[in-house]
Amino acid sequence: MLAAYAAEFNADDPVSALEVGERPEPEAPDGWVTIDVKASALNHHDLWSLKGVGLAEQSLPMILGCDAAGIDPDGNEVVVHAVISDPAWKGDETLDPKRSLLSERYQGTLAEKVVVPARNVVPKPAGLSFEQAACLPTAWLTAYRMLFTQSGLKPGDTVLVQGAGGGVATSLITLARAAGIRVWATSRDDAKRTKALEIGAHDVFESGARLPERVDAVMETVGQATWSHSLKSLKQGGTLVISGATSGQAPKSAELNRIFFLQLRIQGSTMGTRQELAELVQFMANAGISPHIDTTMPLADARTGFAKMNDGDVFGKIVFTV
Repeated sequence: MLAAYAAEFNADDPVSALEVGERPEPEAPDGWVTIDVKASALNHHDLWSLKGVGLAEQSLPMILGCDAAGIDPDGNEVVVHAVISDPAWKGDETLDPKRSLLSERYQGTLAEKVVVPARNVVPKPAGLSFEQAACLPTAWLTAYRMLFTQSGLKPGDTVLVQGAGGGVATSLITLARAAGIRVWATSRDDAKRTKALEIGAHDVFESGARLPERVDAVMETVGQATWSHSLKSLKQGGTLVISGATSGQAPKSAELNRIFFLQLRIQGSTMGTRQELAELVQFMANAGISPHIDTTMPLADARTGFAKMNDGDVFGKIVFTV
């Protein structure tokens, strides 16, 4: 079957480590099912995997990809939940010390077929295409958990979304707007600030700009480059929710005095649960919203999509069709 996979690592030029070609079809063990993939979405996680982050060399070759929408063995249209927890684990799968994501320990979704635990599929919303549904399991689920599980935000509050343009950031803007939250967003790029307004931001600012007032929560996926601005943008008692650090993980200063004096809360957030994925699907159906897709292309052209993401020339999701 056709697949996009890592056969080696290259920390300096991750796209050069990508292979697009034939791989053996997977076999489903007991309790697992084979999904015929119709669409899969690209994430920064896939670029990090090609750099050798979070993926062991002995696991190569590894098919990349966490997101997929497709058809299960009974002919149902489904979305795949990418967090694989231990079968004995009960409760929040993201807290399982033995958890992994598809494409870390188990072969991923950038292929014609993927095998997953039967419990890891949820019905695809009828109102979304396969391409749109494939965007949900990583970026949109991460955004949903950040906003509605981890932040403490409520309708009428104000949230700052750092780095408008990426999959999680665009998801945050749309979900927060739909929930009655005032949304501010930042970007270094004027075109991305304009697009952020188009998808629901109430106001936009250049990265690092002084805000009209402090906010109740900041959604942080950029990390090192925006860390200080995020902390300075919070009200007393505010919350910074962080789910990624695409610009680096070592800010010049942790600004501990600001954190304890203003009683700020720093909340990590990783992916989401199967229950949260089901809730996200229902929320989107109720609110009449759909994912933002930057580019759709055949899986055979995966190298082009990886290069586009690596260059940062993205607003929304890059989706591969199978």
